[in-house]
This record gives sequence, structure tokens and C-alpha cells, in this order.
Amino acid sequence: MNIAKDCVVLVHYVLKDNAGEEIDRSEPDSPLAYLHGHGQIIGGLESALLGKAVGEHLDVRLSAEEGYGERDDRLDVAYPLSVFPENIHSQLEPGMTFSSPDPRGGEEPVYMTVSAIEDEKVLASGNHPLAGVELHFSVDVAEVRAATEEEMSHGHAHGPGGAHHE
Repeated sequence: MNIAKDCVVLVHYVLKDNAGEEIDRSEPDSPLAYLHGHGQIIGGLESALLGKAVGEHLDVRLSAEEGYGERDDRLDVAYPLSVFPENIHSQLEPGMTFSSPDPRGGEEPVYMTVSAIEDEKVLASGNHPLAGVELHFSVDVAEVRAATEEEMSHGHAHGPGGAHHE
């Protein structure tokens, strides 16, 4: 069976940046399971996998635009510490996320990630951590099958051994 819309696909992958530094990888006994054609993985990678079959290997290079997009400096914001409730000041730390009105003026809120706390300011970014990064995937297709009715109604792959509700 070849990968097509509404197939459950399991892949093993290694993700590296343009300098060859490893960013992420699947665990040997735990391939990434997703429902193809439903936007559950990066679009450029999903397109590259279309039509592939079990046992196929591919190396995929995605530009920043094809991956998590280019960095948008308007999404890097310094918030005064005073805008945060006083009872959470001691809990603020790099890596934490919070929702904020879109600094670009959009109507939807943006998830911001705290990068630092300096001089009574909370530095945060609404950019994905991999925005602006060229991505290099090395992928092995481990399984391809038709999605079950339950998977289609839930909108995600259940993978081996039952539901993957993470």
C-alpha cells in the first residue's frame, strides 16, 4: 500500500538543521504515527511522503518557509514584568508558554515562549523555535495502512497497540 490521504503512516525519522546538528529523532521502538493528509506533520514532509511505501527511505530538505516559516521579528516581544500577575512572577522561567494578543495586530491570540527574564522584563517570542531553520529529514517508512473508522472519527492515528492520545 502506498501513502495516500486517510492512511495511517508510521515513520522513523531523524531531523537535523542545515549545520548537521540533530534536532529530533523518533525512538527506535516508537515510530511517529500520523494520519496522512490531515496536516498533522509539516506540509513539506507530508508532500514528500505521498505515494511512498513500507521500506522506502527518503532524505528531505525543507526550506524554512516549507518548515516552520521564516522568523518574524514582530513576534519577539519584551513585556514589562508588571503585566503578569504578581503571584506568578517567581514561576516565570525560560521555556514557559502563555497566550497573548497577536503583537502583529491579528485577531487570534499567539502562544508566546519565554526566552529570558531581564531587568523587570519578560522576553518572549511567538515564533516557533525552528522558524527560520532549514530542516533536513531522514525518513524510513515503517507502516502504511488504511485508517479505521474510529481513527477517522477521532482525527488522528492510533498507532500500534491502541490509541495514541498524547
